[in-house]
Amino acid sequence: MAMNMDQLNVIPFDNINMGSEDDPNTALHLQHHQPHNFDFDFDYPNNNDDDLLEPTSLSDPNLDPYEGMEFDSEQSARIFYNSYARRVGFSTRVSVYQRSRRDGSIICRQIVCSREGFRREGNENRSKRQRTVTRVGCKAQMTVKKQSSGKWAVTKLVKDHNHEFVPPDKVHSLRSHRHVSGSARSLIDTLQAAGMGPSGVMSVLIRESGGINNVGFTKVDCQNYMSNSRQRTLGPGGQAVFDYLKQMQAEDPGFFYAVQGDFENSTGNVFWADANARMNYSYFGDTITFDTTYRTNRYRVPFAPFTGWNHHGQPLLFGCALLLNESESSFVWLFETWFAAMSGRCPISITTDQDRIIRAAVSKAFPGTRHRFCKWNVLREAQEKLSHVYHSHPTFEPEFHRCINVAESVDEFESCWESLLQRFDLSDNEWLQSMYNARQQWVPVYLQDTFFGEMSIMQGSDSINSYFDGYINASTNIHNLIKQYEKAMAVRHEKEVKADYDTLNSPPVLKTPSPTEKQAANLYTRRIFMKFQEELVETLAYLATVVDDTGSAITYQVAKFGEDHKVHHVRFNAFEKRASCSCQMFEFSGIICRHILAVFRVKNVLTLPSNYILKRWTRNAKSGVVLDEHTLGLPCNTQESLAARSENLRQEAIRYVEEGAESEHIYNVAMGALHEAIRKVAAAKKCGSAPVQTTVFNGSEQLQWCSLDEDEKIQELRAELEQASQRCEAYRTKLLSVMKDMEERKLRISVKVQNVRLKMKD
Repeated sequence: MAMNMDQLNVIPFDNINMGSEDDPNTALHLQHHQPHNFDFDFDYPNNNDDDLLEPTSLSDPNLDPYEGMEFDSEQSARIFYNSYARRVGFSTRVSVYQRSRRDGSIICRQIVCSREGFRREGNENRSKRQRTVTRVGCKAQMTVKKQSSGKWAVTKLVKDHNHEFVPPDKVHSLRSHRHVSGSARSLIDTLQAAGMGPSGVMSVLIRESGGINNVGFTKVDCQNYMSNSRQRTLGPGGQAVFDYLKQMQAEDPGFFYAVQGDFENSTGNVFWADANARMNYSYFGDTITFDTTYRTNRYRVPFAPFTGWNHHGQPLLFGCALLLNESESSFVWLFETWFAAMSGRCPISITTDQDRIIRAAVSKAFPGTRHRFCKWNVLREAQEKLSHVYHSHPTFEPEFHRCINVAESVDEFESCWESLLQRFDLSDNEWLQSMYNARQQWVPVYLQDTFFGEMSIMQGSDSINSYFDGYINASTNIHNLIKQYEKAMAVRHEKEVKADYDTLNSPPVLKTPSPTEKQAANLYTRRIFMKFQEELVETLAYLATVVDDTGSAITYQVAKFGEDHKVHHVRFNAFEKRASCSCQMFEFSGIICRHILAVFRVKNVLTLPSNYILKRWTRNAKSGVVLDEHTLGLPCNTQESLAARSENLRQEAIRYVEEGAESEHIYNVAMGALHEAIRKVAAAKKCGSAPVQTTVFNGSEQLQWCSLDEDEKIQELRAELEQASQRCEAYRTKLLSVMKDMEERKLRISVKVQNVRLKMKD
């Protein structure tokens, strides 16, 4: 029986071996959190490393934890438990954790009540000030362990506490619930620059937030932030980062980095991207996430990666930044620098948090890109801004989440939102009004017409996809940042290679005799096919009924059997084989929905039209693509060009091996072609870098120099293409006219037949 290697190293918490986090031989560690500035817990959303399937929904009305409860990542579990603690009235902290001996990633975590254990005795003379006793031996805790599926499950839960809970109006003062948010930092920076002190700043924050309970942190936290902001630099460890960037660029000309301001003593932002990140963007740069999780005060390094999704639905890296300056101009510089490194091609969509400064910078740097706020961040902020409502009306939170997540149309959301405000008397709430005004940037129903690369509209960025989940955390400092960065990249690459291998060597089990399913199984990567297969199988329970057959496009009403109240409408053009659905799943995720597939079944469309196969989700997403090195801003024959060509050859070779080994005859043909290719490559190397072409003369192949002028040839091809396009458009117009005429004749004949039947009845 196959065993999960991670599970071979599980050690019971009763037999804990203490060790340093930097010790690779230690599988289990105990974190000692010493009080220091900006140690605020649980401020970060994350997804599992490569899980695109729908996450555990935090919008479930039953928000209490239970054994067996699953999460997409360890950090999602920590976030949920801290949210639960806020509602109940206690604070949390992380305790022991366990690392995998295979790759060093965390596979088990214990989250406890902050009053767990007892303070260590001794060292009484170190400080004259008597510290308040906060540890009283509370046993409340939740342990989560990573499963073979990649999910994190609650394996142990203790709910009972041995102390009183903090009342709702005081819970904001507990350490794990204190958080200087991005918007608050921006306001503090502005007021501090104007010469205002901590007391004045807090007064403004209290007034803007509608009360001290809604600020989210204390005056001491504000003072600490203001003091720290005056000296925000990389510190002594910064030189190690700069040395690393210089070394990488010396070794790889395709490695890009930039520093804002003085290089030696930078107080501006730092950005870098390696050759693979820039190359991957050419394949998968349609949607990106700017993950500012790690810039929050509880982290020691203000780290912010640009990420996306590869063809397996795994997180992909497009570059990294160190945020030492959080002004609008600095974010604009960062986005424009990233944009230049990525060949100046804008993404279709970008996901960030709802920080006002980031919002303004995105609108300036990417004016044509759809900007979405991380929905999880919005809901977390709602817990702070609406804490009084959450406590006085227990049903508000699940209804609020249901309004946001379940609405399938704009009208349904608008009606639900208005009803919610009236029932809970929140029409005058300023925060809700501000979020309603920005609803098109975070409510799923307004975003479903844009590609975000997620498998479900309802997933809607419940949490930002984190490439570095499990590798960079609150204990990571600037000294070991690069080490963890490289470790994460190595593991991610290994997972992509494994997913490539599984796609090619583990054919999925087909569940229907449909040619469409067989076609998709040969096109998509394994993970994406599983999602497509789910949609295809569901069509068996759906009925498609014509509701309007006038014109060139027919409108169908599609509903699941027995659920006529949940209807979607599909417009289908039989001539063009194009369909659009009101659910807009294809526009959002790039995977065709069950409603369109149901119409295809009715109309006997047995294979997927090419316009419904998004190449970025196929097994050949990275093959057959020749990167334009000049567009990427790269010199020819650099190591980055070499990396790009090597990647293309690797992908083609994998497919060649797979097809060439099918039979002995094909194997012999493949080997002959391979030997011939080796001979041609050797001849090309002798001829130098000039392009060659192969011609047949007197029965033998000879190498000849390309004699055609490339520019003239391109112009000729463009002219021919333009003429062909014009002819096709003329034929299309004529054919549409003929079809329209046929439809009109059909209608007239139908009317005549109906009249004849009526006369016969008379």
